Amino acid sequence: MIKKTHILDDKAMKRSQLMYIFEAALEYLISILVSGSFLATITKELGIPDSLTGILSSIVSLGCLFQLSSMLYRKARVKRLVVTISIINQLLFMALYVIPLLGGHKPVKITAFVIAIVSAYALYYFVHPKKISWLMSLVDDKKRGVFTANKERFSLLTGIGFSFGMGALIDYFSEQGQLRIAFAICAVVISVLMVLHTLTMLFAVEKEPQTTEEHSFRDSLKQLLRNKKILSVTAVFTLYYVSNYISIPYYGTYLNGELGLSLKYISAIGICGNIVYILIAQLWGRYADKTSFASMVEKGFLVVALSQLCVVFANPETGEVMFLLYYIFNAIGVAGVNSALINMVFDYAPPEQRADSLAVVQAIIGLAGFLATLCVSPLVAYIQANGNVFLGIPIYAQQLITIPSVIISVIGSLFVRFVFRKKTER
Repeated sequence: MIKKTHILDDKAMKRSQLMYIFEAALEYLISILVSGSFLATITKELGIPDSLTGILSSIVSLGCLFQLSSMLYRKARVKRLVVTISIINQLLFMALYVIPLLGGHKPVKITAFVIAIVSAYALYYFVHPKKISWLMSLVDDKKRGVFTANKERFSLLTGIGFSFGMGALIDYFSEQGQLRIAFAICAVVISVLMVLHTLTMLFAVEKEPQTTEEHSFRDSLKQLLRNKKILSVTAVFTLYYVSNYISIPYYGTYLNGELGLSLKYISAIGICGNIVYILIAQLWGRYADKTSFASMVEKGFLVVALSQLCVVFANPETGEVMFLLYYIFNAIGVAGVNSALINMVFDYAPPEQRADSLAVVQAIIGLAGFLATLCVSPLVAYIQANGNVFLGIPIYAQQLITIPSVIISVIGSLFVRFVFRKKTER
């Protein structure tokens, strides 16, 4: 009888791991529709300036700050909370496409839009550490690297056709002067994805909570801040987030604004990047298994810097080629950096502190990323107001703000090599 129960448990675990892969993919599809050039299309319709769009794009980074509030929720079982909050969060994402369809004054709609996107990310990040800790606990610790790579590859694979198809759909209705129809379709698509996403979580099991010593929010925070390895992880990914959020939030408006690229082409080069990511992710995973996640991050930083350098040379004449190269090189670099964050936190934090550790790390790096975007926003507005001229030099704002991104990425690689790897190899 015990053996039979064990077999049933194995089946439940395998089914839950499969549900986790589907859950991540469906969540990724929703994120595609509320970020980048898709988000820029909505903000442009609402009349939101590029500088504010960049800040809104970085709300995903600021949202990480709300993960600290998740530490106040101390109950061992989290499935019901995660499912409920996820539904509300995705309804707010759907509202981003509904708001432009409503009547009323433009300032009122812009205010409602800002409230909706901030609230959506606040709720998302409130439950994110709990959700990751729950679902990752269903994966063997020795197989987390491979599982994470496969999960991300599947998400990107499903996103390829989806991104291109939705981009082509919006382009078609935009050319017909019927963008409102495209927005309505996008809202319906998000609602369908929300239902499917909810089902994947309902079908995933939740392990029986282990009895551990209870710690207050303050005690947990003190323990985490004393963990030098977790602080090292935080330092590395703070550099990574700052490097990204100085410039990436402004690329959406640059692509379909100054460079005049269609959503179809933007989606197509995004697909190229996703294909590269799919092909390279498992190679990075094997490399990390043979060496270390730190070694993988070090080299990933350098490739990210190379991708950012392509944007520095992107203008209306070279934009199509340079951004194609950007997406390709960025996919290679990001494949070596992104999956490392959760895995490094899980490596260096005790099992009972994984959710809290993830919350603290992502809150800190998220805040740093948002502040980076906020700092360059006036510079973007200034350059655009001066006819894309800075100190007498003709240059687009997005080209200029990408230069520090390149420098920080190189610094990040050097930091990992000379500081972080030495610490973690002791």
